[in-house]
Amino acid sequence: MKQQTELDISDLRINGERLWDSLMELAQIGATPKGGVCRLTLTDLDKQGRDLVLKWAAEAGMSITIDKIGNGFMRRAGRNNDLPPIVTGSHIDTQPTGGKFDGNYGVLAGLEVVRTLNDYQIETEAPIEVAFWTNEEGSRFVPVMMGSGVFAKAFTLEHAYAATDTEGKTVQGELERIGYIGEQEPGDHPIGAYFETHIEQGPVLEDNDKTIGVVQAVLGIRWFDCTVVGMEAHAGPTPMHLRKDAMQGAAEIMQEIVACALRHAPHGRGTVGMVQVYPNSRNVIPGTVKFSIDLRNHTDALVDQMADEVKAFAAEVGKRRGLEIKIDLVSSYPAQPFHTDCIGAVAKAAEKLGYSNMPAVSGAGHDAVYMARLAPSGMIFIPCKDGISHNEIEDAKPEHITAGCNVLLHAMLERAGIAV
Repeated sequence: MKQQTELDISDLRINGERLWDSLMELAQIGATPKGGVCRLTLTDLDKQGRDLVLKWAAEAGMSITIDKIGNGFMRRAGRNNDLPPIVTGSHIDTQPTGGKFDGNYGVLAGLEVVRTLNDYQIETEAPIEVAFWTNEEGSRFVPVMMGSGVFAKAFTLEHAYAATDTEGKTVQGELERIGYIGEQEPGDHPIGAYFETHIEQGPVLEDNDKTIGVVQAVLGIRWFDCTVVGMEAHAGPTPMHLRKDAMQGAAEIMQEIVACALRHAPHGRGTVGMVQVYPNSRNVIPGTVKFSIDLRNHTDALVDQMADEVKAFAAEVGKRRGLEIKIDLVSSYPAQPFHTDCIGAVAKAAEKLGYSNMPAVSGAGHDAVYMARLAPSGMIFIPCKDGISHNEIEDAKPEHITAGCNVLLHAMLERAGIAV
């Protein structure tokens, strides 16, 4: 082993093969025939995954704390343990047809950072911790990002405990069953700064041929239900100019949702994912159409502006076509910018290591959203093949896996400091 005094820290690199092997070993727990992973939260498979990660942490000399919502914190002591730890992490629960990397990469990249520091006997000034958060995916229990949400006081422990799955089993009961209710109150755990490494889950990095995404923010989201009411009538006898066709009005608004997102590029998003047509008959002019509206952008002001533009357009369509149009807010998730110091640490590390990089935003939610409410936080993205995630064919290149972890290592060291 090299001593830290013999090593120029700028030359420090993780063991990419060891990280890849750990990812592949964890992926065997809940492996699916198509090459993915089904390891739903708080199942026996989730327990096996947690047990394996904690075994690796213990082998790396880390102490372990579990809180009452089942979040796990694996700690490598620093020279000054009175300092709040520099934390990294993600989740190890998956979608029913999930992949090997979503969430898992962020946890095991943190473990690899610790293993590398151990290899070179490097002592940090502040402690370093690796966290795994309970039920990030929300595929078995809602709300999503449950463990980090309870930790950040976004909702109560009691609310999370009472959540049930399709069989009526509760979060509290399943945590007790698999042995992962700890003693610590969620949130009673200091965090000096938080970093999360993740596959992008989208195609932007790959499309731009960049290795590292320096994540600036998580997009704000507004979900609406739009109801367009006209008049059912026979498709044959009713002339076009005398119709109150709810479908044609809805179609205009749907096109405007896409146009609005394009006007608010590069981070505007506009999606219609669900449509219900009444009476849904081949030769009847639709009388009612209900559809979903999903608007996103990187600031709340921009999301609100997009919503105002869509509503104004819908009102004009209703007046012109003689339709009743109602747009109701269903859910609202604020945009979450990351801390400039953490963004800077990621960018600096990527540049120092010679990796191509670009500013990025996250269109999906992550545990880092809630951590950013509590402490300076940042995220590191790497490409995933074809931008595909939440799918058994989710894939990432070993060299990108290594690169993201190297950036994480150096960003964390900048925040934690080297003990001298």
